[in-house]
Amino acid sequence: MNLRTRITLLTLLILSLSLLVIGASVYGLLQRYLYQTLRSELRDAVTQVVSQSQIPFQNGSNANVLDKVLPPSVYGEIDILVPDKPSPDSFINNFEVIPLPSRALGGQRILLTPGDYLSLLQKGEVWATTQLPQADGAPMRLLVHGVLVRGENAPLNLRNTWIAVLVAKPLKPVEMTLTELSRVFLLASILVLTLVGVLTYVLVGRTLEPLEAIAQKAEEVSIRGLTRLPEPDTNDEVAALARALNRMLERLEHAFQTQRRFLADASHELRTPITAILGHVGYLLRRTPVTETQRESLETIHREGARMTKLVSDLLDLAGSEGGWRFDIRPIELLELLNEVAAEYRRTFDGEIALEAPEEEVWVEGDDERLHQVFANLISNAIKAGSKRIALKVRLPGDRVVVQVSDDGPGIPAEHLPHLFDRFYRVDKARDRAAGGSGLGLAIVKAIVEALGGDVWVESEVGRGTTFSVSLRRATAPRPHPR
Repeated sequence: MNLRTRITLLTLLILSLSLLVIGASVYGLLQRYLYQTLRSELRDAVTQVVSQSQIPFQNGSNANVLDKVLPPSVYGEIDILVPDKPSPDSFINNFEVIPLPSRALGGQRILLTPGDYLSLLQKGEVWATTQLPQADGAPMRLLVHGVLVRGENAPLNLRNTWIAVLVAKPLKPVEMTLTELSRVFLLASILVLTLVGVLTYVLVGRTLEPLEAIAQKAEEVSIRGLTRLPEPDTNDEVAALARALNRMLERLEHAFQTQRRFLADASHELRTPITAILGHVGYLLRRTPVTETQRESLETIHREGARMTKLVSDLLDLAGSEGGWRFDIRPIELLELLNEVAAEYRRTFDGEIALEAPEEEVWVEGDDERLHQVFANLISNAIKAGSKRIALKVRLPGDRVVVQVSDDGPGIPAEHLPHLFDRFYRVDKARDRAAGGSGLGLAIVKAIVEALGGDVWVESEVGRGTTFSVSLRRATAPRPHPR
């Protein structure tokens, strides 16, 4: 997951949590306000009913009083609570509800649960919710407020009773308001999150474009030897980073130039005496009579001088991989290159060098001279290991090209495999010295392949041979130039 996506997702996560907290807070505050308003309205309605000097008990007159006192949207009912027995305990636990004519609710009464009536008797006040069936099948939910009033003005047979004054109002307006708020807030949140996500992704992408350009140019510095990065005209952190990297590259370029000059001078000073030594030794071996002991010493000097010449060349190549090489990156036809390298070694190799590859052309991104050096080193190592058959196999996994150089040599013990690409590392020091090896060939191979954006690894088993695998970036065939 790239940085742009991570920043966008983090922004959306923070914004989502913020919207969730804001939405819950607004919903809770509005719900509290609506219910408080509803309770205040019901409390005022009860007060209006109770404040009447008398509560009539004649049939029909009770509803007229409620119609006069209560607002049109508030329903009301007056019930008589008659105990079964006169004792206080039985009054609490056993009572009879006698409804008086009340304000019509579609011909239905406000019915509370026994627990609500018991709370009303114990506390003198109750808040409850109830439901009334409707013709369309959806019950109407009501918020009910009830209070107790002594029946002093009731008939003689009812003066030891209590009168319950109940008022109610539908909860549908409150619930519809809260539902509409939730729906609008949800749709608005989705729209805001979508817009913020798109804008964040685009803005972060534009912000990171200079960094991506710098990263691309920095990659070209390591491959093509460029020494400058583009510096944006802005006076921000990206421009400061580009300037700092350019100053660092200038210092590194100066150090590399100094190193290259030193290596060039040192190589010249080393090659001149070595060439002179080899020339005089060759002259002595060809033109002067020498004893067998002297000949053996002169041949040892000649062999070691030749090995030192190879060592100096390899050192120069390896030093060039650290800043001195210049690559000509372009599409290379791989099979043609492998056939060319194999043909060079078939002239002097007594064994077999086989190429296994697809029939179609295979193109890779690279430098033909450096890739020639890579595969020549690998084939040379296989020959030095005593192989009789070397196979070059080309595989095409996805957008990569893998070339396997396999041999039937003695193989390499597992403990040596992690160190094969280290400088001056030899599995068999005596054999490598006798063959003229410097211990730098595989290090040079690794440096070239990695500089070309590839990878190299080795697999081996004692007695069954060794396989070196080189992975390179696949390229498309260049278009032919029109004639």
